[in-house]
Amino acid sequence: MSFSSEVKKELCSLPGSGRHCDVAELAGIINTCGSFTANRLKIQTENPVVAKKCFTLLKRSFSISGEVSIGAQTLKRAKVYSVYTNDSRETDKVLHATGMLSTEPLPCKHFNPMVVRGGCCKRSYVRGAFLAGGSVSDPEKSYHMEFINTKQSLAEALMTLLNQMELNAKLIARKSYYVVYLKEGANIVDLLNIMGAHKSLLDLENLRIIKDMRNSVNRIVNCETANINKIVNAAIAQIEDIEYIDRIRGINSLPEQLEEVARARLLHPEASLLEIAAMLGSTVGKSGVNHRLRKISEIASNLKNHERGLSYD
Repeated sequence: MSFSSEVKKELCSLPGSGRHCDVAELAGIINTCGSFTANRLKIQTENPVVAKKCFTLLKRSFSISGEVSIGAQTLKRAKVYSVYTNDSRETDKVLHATGMLSTEPLPCKHFNPMVVRGGCCKRSYVRGAFLAGGSVSDPEKSYHMEFINTKQSLAEALMTLLNQMELNAKLIARKSYYVVYLKEGANIVDLLNIMGAHKSLLDLENLRIIKDMRNSVNRIVNCETANINKIVNAAIAQIEDIEYIDRIRGINSLPEQLEEVARARLLHPEASLLEIAAMLGSTVGKSGVNHRLRKISEIASNLKNHERGLSYD
């Protein structure tokens, strides 16, 4: 089962927190995957757990025993679960309560602020919108949560509601849909908490901790590898300079202090500057060794330039 399905399963198992919250959750569902006329309300979903939740909300809030049917989508070959009412009085009752009839003489999908007056109702509406048209990616791969709606005004209203909760939600158009999405792992964690998916929240947080630790270790390893490569490359260049001087003039032609460092480098090609300084005793530190090796490099460079000049002549 996908992480998104696990979240929805957990949300559908939450106990009711009052009729007003149930109505707000149902409004979020209807505004996302519902359709209706004056006589009939129909909610369609591919998730059987969500269909059962819709049936429960209708029964618990309105004492309506909605009818359930199972069909199939031709292209996706997926089962589609439909929960619907065929009684005009029952439909009217639900549409009035969820705010679909408050501003229009005919039923019309729209976001009604009166349905989400309380903080608990706002959370319930968001939960309903997620159950009906939401998804969250596998946190092992990426952090992405989105809500899909076919109506721009409803998507914008949901985005505004989420941003009132400081979740930094954004909106894009995708083909014939409008998608409200969150990208930050911390914001997704906060939204799971808001909706009441606490178990899923802990699972995601554990994965975030593991990923952060893994990334931190990788950064340290990459940094150490880069430093080692830098040390090795520098040591190779230093040894080449010293060997060149030895071939042309001999190491003993160097000043005493430079000769001392040159011989130490040849004997210990893998040693760091600090380790070479320790070999030379208290007479020189790391910066001193580095300075002397640069002097040796300059001498080698001058010899090479002189040799090139002679070859041109």
